[in-house]
Amino acid sequence: MASHPGGVAVVTTADEEGVPYGFTCTALCSVSLDPPRLLVCAAHGGRTLPVLTARGAFVVNMLHADGRGAAEVFTSRTADRFGQVSWRSGPATGLPVLGDDAHAVAECRVAALYPCGDHTIVVGDVLRSETRTTDPAPLLYGRRRFAAWPSEA
Repeated sequence: MASHPGGVAVVTTADEEGVPYGFTCTALCSVSLDPPRLLVCAAHGGRTLPVLTARGAFVVNMLHADGRGAAEVFTSRTADRFGQVSWRSGPATGLPVLGDDAHAVAECRVAALYPCGDHTIVVGDVLRSETRTTDPAPLLYGRRRFAAWPSEA
């Protein structure tokens, strides 16, 4: 799959005390327009999946090319990931939204969980979405590196 490029997102949530969690995700897609649904795939060994499952909600922050730093932070084992990015609480869920690094955001409620191998497929009902008024190039990941969507595409 390394040769198949895809969009990059940071999936965020928070525990009951409000401590934020997140991970970089390239396994995501739209599932349905009516109702609006999407899916993300979360690794079983990560810290975020148990919190996301318990909370029952998450945010998909689809990154633009200038958000590469956020993608790298959320793939690292850095303890204070949220101290290194700008974020705010989303109005629909109260969960972290990375507004500066994302060209689109979807606040979601968990609709279904499907364990599959070493990941869980998380299906979310989109409660609220937003897009930037400018049109920055989306961030892509393929061949084990980040790149911007080409301007001529």
